[in-house]
Amino acid sequence: MAISNANYEFIMCDIGTNGRVSDGGVIRNTTFYELLVANKLKIPKVGNGALPYVFVADEAFTLRPDMLKPFSQKQLNYERRIFNYRLSRARRIIENVFGILVARFRIFHTDINLKLETTEIVTLCCCILHNFLCIKSSNHYIPPESTDQEDIGNATVTPGLASHGVFDELQRTPTNISANAKQTRQQYLEYFNGVGAVEWQDRMIVQRE
Repeated sequence: MAISNANYEFIMCDIGTNGRVSDGGVIRNTTFYELLVANKLKIPKVGNGALPYVFVADEAFTLRPDMLKPFSQKQLNYERRIFNYRLSRARRIIENVFGILVARFRIFHTDINLKLETTEIVTLCCCILHNFLCIKSSNHYIPPESTDQEDIGNATVTPGLASHGVFDELQRTPTNISANAKQTRQQYLEYFNGVGAVEWQDRMIVQRE
C-alpha cells in the first residue's frame, strides 16, 4: 500500500502485509493511519469556506473527513457520476505510479525468490530509487507516454505504462461512515458540479454510458 503526490513520488509505503488482508485492515496497521486519526500529520488547516485537504482512495477504503472515496455504483445519479469521474482522475496518479514502478523495475515481473524480509527491503529500495529518478530525471524516467493520457476532445483515455491490473484489488471492508465524512464528500460533489466544474467532464460522463 502506498500514497503518492501529484508528481508520481511515493510519500508513504507500507510493504509486507498479506494480500488477503483488506485495504482497511492494511491501512489501520500503519503508522500513517495512527498519525492521521490522531490529527498529527500536520495537514494544513483551511478556513473561509475552503474545501479541506483530503487523501483520495478507492472503494475499498473507509470514507473519512480527510479521505474521499467514490460513491457506490448502486447509488449513482448524474452529479455523483461527475464526482466519481473527477475522483478517478485524481486516483489515476497512484495507479500510474504503481504501473511505472513495475515497468521500470522488472524484478516485479516474476516471483521474487528471496526471504520475505529481503523482499520487503528490495521493494522499499525500488520505491526509493523510483522517487530519486522522479526528482532527478523525470523527463526520461516518466515521459508523457508512460502515464494515462486523457483526450478531452474525444472523451477517451489512452493507457500508459500503468496497467491497472498490475496489483490485485484488495478486499473491501464494511464500515460505518460518519456524518462529517459524508458532509466533506458532499462539499466536493457540489464543488465539482458547480464552481469547480471543468468543461469536458460532461462529455466524459456521456462517453462512458
